[in-house]
Amino acid sequence: MTAVADALEIERVESHLHPEGSFEVDDHAVPTGREEIWRFTPLKRLRGLHADAALDGSAVGAEYDGPEGVVVEKLDAGNPALGSSGFVPTDRIAARVWHEARQRYAVTIPAEAELDRPVVVTVTGTDTEPASATHAVINAGAHSRATVVLRFVGSATLADIVEVVVGDGAELTVVSLDDWGDDAVHVGHRHAMVGRDARFKHVDVSFGGEVVRHDTTAEFAGPGGDIEMLGLYFADAGQHIEHRLFVDHTAPKTKSRVTYKGALQGGGAHTVWIGNVLIRKVAEGIDTYEENRNLVLTDGCQADSVPNLEIETGEILGAGHASATGRFDDEQLFYLRSRGIAEDEARRLVVHGFFNDLIRRIAVPELEEQLAATVEAELAKNVLATPASRGDES
Repeated sequence: MTAVADALEIERVESHLHPEGSFEVDDHAVPTGREEIWRFTPLKRLRGLHADAALDGSAVGAEYDGPEGVVVEKLDAGNPALGSSGFVPTDRIAARVWHEARQRYAVTIPAEAELDRPVVVTVTGTDTEPASATHAVINAGAHSRATVVLRFVGSATLADIVEVVVGDGAELTVVSLDDWGDDAVHVGHRHAMVGRDARFKHVDVSFGGEVVRHDTTAEFAGPGGDIEMLGLYFADAGQHIEHRLFVDHTAPKTKSRVTYKGALQGGGAHTVWIGNVLIRKVAEGIDTYEENRNLVLTDGCQADSVPNLEIETGEILGAGHASATGRFDDEQLFYLRSRGIAEDEARRLVVHGFFNDLIRRIAVPELEEQLAATVEAELAKNVLATPASRGDES
């Protein structure tokens, strides 16, 4: 990362949404909730992950399935593959995982490889105590084509780091699917380094878990890189789902697109989306856009959505953002009901329509049917019985 920064003459830029990083745990104070990056997170429900709770749990295991040629191996602490993405912890949890993770592994796609099916890593938790920590590195060799799916299931208290290195000219899709049980707590950090003329798509799907917080960051190792971040989440009663995105345009002629959609239902359901794009002085000719849409299905929910842009140069092709939170569209419901469709079915169609465009953009056929079925299962819980009162978009 130092060589990349030197070559591109990257200057240090202070950002209140992305603090200075450090590998030393003591450089990161225990958060109180008053900090900008923690003010939305229910710290008391993190089971001490943000403080000093033990991270020596062994009730989380991983199983691998993938095509021939992909290399999966365990890593020891200090292995040079760790940190190869340029990741530096910016909070106490990530710094603790860096030092204390008991499971470290790498998934390597050889250069020039074109995989005929996805690599699937299933992380299964069997107990919420004590907490566990894992550290993974996904490396896509130059000019390779691959999809990697990380699926999280079961019960666990997990803090993890996933580093992604996308080689020059490679095309990589990484899907992170949180399908936890209702008692799981998951604080995840994902960081990607995208090479020259490479394409990286990250898909973050969050359905299960009591508290889920994902910090996803990305930067460029050379010009011509393209990053697409897609997110889909559905929060039920009492559930907290938080996504924090940071795209650092560290090279010229790069592109990024961020699109997250979420739905909420049930008392106390809370979602948080924080988007931030930093356009550095060196990043001339870049193009970026970020958006977040939330659909509130019942009363008693809260959706926080905060898009941000930090621009150090005006020599860009485009930069923008959008955010909206709304209720069911009365006109859509009226249109469907006027054509003989029952109200329950009309509401179901509206929600599926809200998510379907995003599901198609994931472009992983093996997941499309599964995600549509999961949305249907979420709807069946209580939305059809207690529709939200009409509200205005903001």
